[in-house]
Amino acid sequence: MKKIIILLILGFNLKASAQEASVEKSFFSLQAGIGSGVGIWIYNESKLSNSIAFRSELGLENDFTVGDHYSDTGFILQPVLTIEPRYYYNLAKRNSRGKNIAKNSGNYLSIRTSYHPDWFVVNLNDNVTKTADMAIIPTWGIKRQIRSHFTYEAALGLGYRIVYLKANYTNGNIQNVDDAQKRNQYIPYLRIGFGYTF
Repeated sequence: MKKIIILLILGFNLKASAQEASVEKSFFSLQAGIGSGVGIWIYNESKLSNSIAFRSELGLENDFTVGDHYSDTGFILQPVLTIEPRYYYNLAKRNSRGKNIAKNSGNYLSIRTSYHPDWFVVNLNDNVTKTADMAIIPTWGIKRQIRSHFTYEAALGLGYRIVYLKANYTNGNIQNVDDAQKRNQYIPYLRIGFGYTF
């Protein structure tokens, strides 16, 4: 009888701890990474529910999937603004097995929406017209914490990008405002990132 009571208590405790599993309320991190591009980003993840976090990100990156609107320009860095709701679908399972879920250490599904504004592009010739683009990418990823402040994550997806070309765009031979157009493209997404959380 004693063994049964102990097993019931242990089972209840495991169930209770699994139900308490939740994303972090809010934290900031600095991350550098490679994949579809090379870059550095600062981001915040804020809790929307126990399993959903909202990630907002600001960074500078060289996006290898940017297409031909900056062809033959070499290594450039452009600003990027990103919002990404993330559904961490295995936090309760990880927690019930005694695995770390700090800093949202788990697997996730997300819709990543990023925007490269035409404010500036580092290392781009002045005669090349700066363009803006926006991408929406369904993504699957994993994130893990190393020690107390370091994290790593890997993510992949396939999405769609709209490039907003402007008048006087040199590489695409656009000469006037009437010729300005949008260019659409499917793009792969891959990132392996290492971060420091504050």
